[in-house]
Amino acid sequence: MTTNVYVDGFNLYYRALKGRPFRWLDLCKLSEVLFPRDTIKQVCYFTALLDARPSDPAQPQRQQVYLRALATLPNLEVYYGTFRSRTKHRPLVKPIVGLPEIVEVRDSEEEGSDVNLVTRLLVDGFNGEYEQAVVISNDSDFASAIRYVRDSLHLRVTVVNPDRKNRTHKDLKNAATYVKRLWKSHLRQSQFPHSLADAHGTIRKPNSWK
Repeated sequence: MTTNVYVDGFNLYYRALKGRPFRWLDLCKLSEVLFPRDTIKQVCYFTALLDARPSDPAQPQRQQVYLRALATLPNLEVYYGTFRSRTKHRPLVKPIVGLPEIVEVRDSEEEGSDVNLVTRLLVDGFNGEYEQAVVISNDSDFASAIRYVRDSLHLRVTVVNPDRKNRTHKDLKNAATYVKRLWKSHLRQSQFPHSLADAHGTIRKPNSWK
């Protein structure tokens, strides 16, 4: 079965990878591990470029290293949204007597990746690019598009839930043809080698990801 894989990058990271030793993840290998009987035609990765934060100034550099590693994969394409950081004023849930009730907070929002994923999923479906679409996410915002591909385009859509703590959202479960869970064993089998090369030199796994 010809399969395209659509990866919600931030959902995958925060639900399955953050703080764990599996962040050096080869997404094409992961797709093959999850669907060994299918032909993986294209892997589409949706993310946004990160800003440096005072608490973690090296975060953008680590992301760039990972994006370089992904760029070595011939059938993977990266689609970018935007990541915006703003300063906002928010009320405290439990104000402290004698201190301000309104505080200034740093608010970070990722925009565009969800729209990019839905657009790619639908356009590829209309163009007959796959027999099966795989969406790696537990974000219920994708349910309507997934249901349309299944019911109107009559194509198979499998949702892979990366959330190790929560069940697949009911809206996704009802919209998809099939649902799978992403397990630790899948991640362990799908790591890049410690170092690899591109036209610019050697790419090494970030030390803090060990």
